[in-house]
Parts: sequence; structure tokens; C-alpha cells
Amino acid sequence: MRIGIDARLVYYSRAGIGQYILRLAEALAGLQVKEDEFVLLQSRKDRTQIVNNHNFSRVSLWTPSHHRAEQLTLRFEIGRLRLDLLHSPDFIPPFRRNCKSVITIHDLAFLLYPHFLTKEAARYYGQIDQAVRRTDHIIAVSESTRQDTIKLLGVPERKITVIHEAANPIYRQIATDEARRHVAETYGLDREYILFVSTIEPRKNLPGLLQAYRKLLDDYKRPEGLVLAGSQGWLSEEVYDTVETLNLGTHVRFLGRVPSKHLVYLYNAARLLVHPSFYEGFGLPPLEAMTCGTPTIVSNVSALPEVVGDAAILIDPHDVDGLTVAMWRALTDEDLRVSLIAKGLKRAQMFSWKRAAQQTLDVYRRVAE
Repeated sequence: MRIGIDARLVYYSRAGIGQYILRLAEALAGLQVKEDEFVLLQSRKDRTQIVNNHNFSRVSLWTPSHHRAEQLTLRFEIGRLRLDLLHSPDFIPPFRRNCKSVITIHDLAFLLYPHFLTKEAARYYGQIDQAVRRTDHIIAVSESTRQDTIKLLGVPERKITVIHEAANPIYRQIATDEARRHVAETYGLDREYILFVSTIEPRKNLPGLLQAYRKLLDDYKRPEGLVLAGSQGWLSEEVYDTVETLNLGTHVRFLGRVPSKHLVYLYNAARLLVHPSFYEGFGLPPLEAMTCGTPTIVSNVSALPEVVGDAAILIDPHDVDGLTVAMWRALTDEDLRVSLIAKGLKRAQMFSWKRAAQQTLDVYRRVAE
């Protein structure tokens, strides 16, 4: 079987779906499957060799990811490749094609929170109704996302398979002293800190986190700083305005996008990770943090409880006071910290890219048949 994987997004972003594409391709290569051929469809500007494996080849496409005309131009570019199946990890496949189709739905935040979108994003993701009708099968990255897909888009249950993501193997426990030296040398962080990792965008609830952090400083006199690691997304202006309004300029650091080779040290050196999103289709940062032995706080919504189980503190993302108290407890209760670390490490072992790759390959074969 000749399988195409749309990997164009990797050129534009190594976070989120870009990370999913990278990890899945590497894990599929690791299965050492001999009877199938994989074609990675990459941007013509992308010189990255995602996988070095004889079963994998790459094809450069002219059509940019999320381009207005991609439904037309991508159809012709892919048509000449003679694929048996095309996997579109970024939701939207070309609507006309000469092969089977599998798409991955990571979340449906754009349907639940349309006011968080730019017009361009709303235009692109507004194609989801056609995408789920015309694809042959859907992979959902969590049971939460599967249920959302059924309820919001009317997709039959039999058309969706849940395949959990996993943490990048680079994430692991590192001695705290070594991690702190690294972040001090790399980012000048010589103060203990609370960590947030994700794109700076409205559904991540950063204004709520900043308000809770301000109360942590004022009411509990905590010395920790707040470090925000992630690229700037759409409609992020409110976050920077909130920092200024709350007079947090000397306490908050924005690091922008952090490469995985440095992020592993940031996780290990952090006192805790806070992920207070209003909605997540999966939630990789909490899983990555737990893999590094970092105590974790997450919202009690969408897929986050499904990912962390009993290994993290759950909070209501709308409850600023509750988040403040949760941070104080995670910073000061040593028995709780030890428990969260142990449970987090155990929980993280339940997720595997090797397993995800095998399950994905099984979906490919079922669809092809």
C-alpha cells in the first residue's frame, strides 16, 4: 500500500499538529513495516528530512498549508502521486481525490469557541463539515474529541477511532541541579518558577492564570516567577495587556517558542506546570511535564482529565481563587508534591508513540480494504 502523509504544516510550526506529524512519522518508521510505502508530502520550502528510512520518501508540494486555493491545487498535486491512501493530520483533506482518505481531528475548539478565531482561521476550519463527510475514516486523539465530533458534526461512531498521542521521547527526568544550570545559562532564569507551555491564544486562559498568579504573589507572598513558553498565536493581545494591568512585568517571562532540547530542561527545573485551558483536544504539555516528574495542575474540562487521570490537580478554569489555592498547595505541600510526581511518572508510561503508530497503521489497512 502506498500511503501519503500530509506533512506540510511541519515547515510552519513544530508545535501542536506539527509535533504530531513528526512523532507519528518517526514511530511508523520504527515499526519496520516492509509491505507498505510511505510518502511524506512536505512544503517545497522545507528541507527537513523527517524520517531516514528506506520505506519513506518525500515529495515537495507547491501548495502552502491553509492556502485559500489549496482544495483546488492540492487535488492536482496529489493526483499524480498514485496514492492508495492519504492521511491528513491537519483536519482538512482535498475534497476531490483518487485515493482513500483518513483525517485526524485534534480538537473542535473552533466550533465551541468561535469568538476565539480570526476570520482567516474561521474560514479554513469552517470546511470541517465537508471534511468529515467526505473522508473515509477519522482518527480522534481522545475520547473527548471523539464525543465532540459525534455531537457537533453528527459523525457515526463507527467512523471514528480514538488513538492517543504520547510525549516526545526526548522528555525525561533530569537532575534538578543540572536542569536549573541549563535554564540559567540558556534563558537567564535564576529564580524558581511556575511554568506554562503552549501557544499564546485565548482558549489557553492565560488572563485567568495571570490573575491567579497575581493573587499568589499578593496573598501568599510566594517568590516564584511565572514563565510562559510558546509562540504567539491569534488574538493574544489581551495577555500582554493583562501583564501590564496587573503590574507583572518583573515577574513574568515570555520565552516564545522553545525547542524540545531546551524545553525538557525547563520542565525539569520548574516547580510546577499549570495548564488552565478552557478546552483541549488532548493536552501534550501536561503529559510532557509528568514524564519529566513535574507536578501538574490542569483544568477539569474536555480531554485533560482523560490524559492526567489522578496524577494532577484538577481545577475549574473559571475559578481564579481555586487556581491560586491549587498553585499554593502544589508549591508548599511536600507530601502532595511527592505523590503528584510519582503518579505522573506512572501515568505517562501509559502513552506510547509506538502503540499509536501501530493503531494508526491498523486504521490505514482497514480503510484500504
